[in-house]
Amino acid sequence: MTFDKDVKYLESHEWARKDGDLVVCGISDYAQDSLGDIVFVELPEVGATLNKGDAFGVVESVKAASDVYMPVGGEIAEVNGALEETPETVNEDPFGEGWLIKVKPSDASELDGLMSADEYQKYTEGLED
Repeated sequence: MTFDKDVKYLESHEWARKDGDLVVCGISDYAQDSLGDIVFVELPEVGATLNKGDAFGVVESVKAASDVYMPVGGEIAEVNGALEETPETVNEDPFGEGWLIKVKPSDASELDGLMSADEYQKYTEGLED
């Protein structure tokens, strides 16, 4: 299980990484592993404005469908359109090519309230008890 030290995490298993003026978001390695083989990803429209904690899309696997939530509030600047054809990329590279959205944050300091990799790893270990 990979816990990328360069990203921040939510309890709902999304990650966020600052990239210039944008925040790149996806689901954690723990989340993709729990879901199993991902077969469909539904993403928002570019230009949509959402608040931190709002559902922005759905990730469907052979086991279940799961909402994905905004790590920070802001405007959707880009979506990973490649996932329409190859949703399994989320399983193969959740922190790289499997990213979901890029957000222009309305308040970048919201990232400060998210968990570090170490905190998230401890959090997920507690879920397995």
